[in-house]
Amino acid sequence: MSANPIPVQPPRDAQPQKPGMSRTQKLLFFLAAWLICLMPFLFWWNTWFGRKLSDQQLNEYLHDSKKPRHIQQALVQVGERITRQDATAKQWYPDLVRLAADPVEEVRNTDAWVMGQDASSAGFHEALLKTLADPSPMVRGNAALSLVRFGDATGRPQILALLQPAQITSPESGRIVDSDRPGTAIHQGGLIAKLEYGHAQTAEIRSPIPGRIRSVAGTGANLAAGAEVAVVDPANDQVWEALRALYLIGQPDDLSAIRPYERDLPDISNDVRQQAVETEQAIRKRSGS
Repeated sequence: MSANPIPVQPPRDAQPQKPGMSRTQKLLFFLAAWLICLMPFLFWWNTWFGRKLSDQQLNEYLHDSKKPRHIQQALVQVGERITRQDATAKQWYPDLVRLAADPVEEVRNTDAWVMGQDASSAGFHEALLKTLADPSPMVRGNAALSLVRFGDATGRPQILALLQPAQITSPESGRIVDSDRPGTAIHQGGLIAKLEYGHAQTAEIRSPIPGRIRSVAGTGANLAAGAEVAVVDPANDQVWEALRALYLIGQPDDLSAIRPYERDLPDISNDVRQQAVETEQAIRKRSGS
């Protein structure tokens, strides 16, 4: 017999052992996983309005024209200081007046709300009166609601408009190539339909208000310029704020706009119905009817 051992042959179906990850590969893997988890947090941290800003950051954010979200975040925090009667907020009052003419609608909208937090500021009062002519119905509405805090009913027509559905018309003659469904909830600026016109040009039809689509032209519909594309009913929050304002400044002529919200309809919340009833009662009591 041979003294040399006979090597044992591995089974034919055995697979060669795969080499494990190196230390560097493991570190890269965990770093990539960490970054994947970190990025959403950083995005949330930079866009969350509740993150407290220092005075220096407020100054920077209020002038950051490249990032409207920064301006909005700063506006919200200045508004919070005003409601706490923090005297430091007054240093930014000129910025609030300036931002009433900002090119970004969302900034003007937030600004109109913030200026309503101090009804003793003559500068805010004057700026809000000018804002009643803003091209955006939401900005006009917010300005009118803020003016009520000043005891000023000048914006009453704009407040009544907040109770009305938005009727959206076609900017050009063309064909609807895509549209949302009636009954769909939609936010302000949300896409309702796409219109094809001219030489394969496409226009996006967006909602000027938050709410719910009551009706919309279907895909394939041919529309003339100025024809109705969609009707959007206002959101409950918008209606509730308008009714609260009319509780204070409403007139008997406003009752026809208020009464539809007293009905027991599925899209109207109980809070809105109750507020509509109380608003009508307040108007009747005030007018002696």
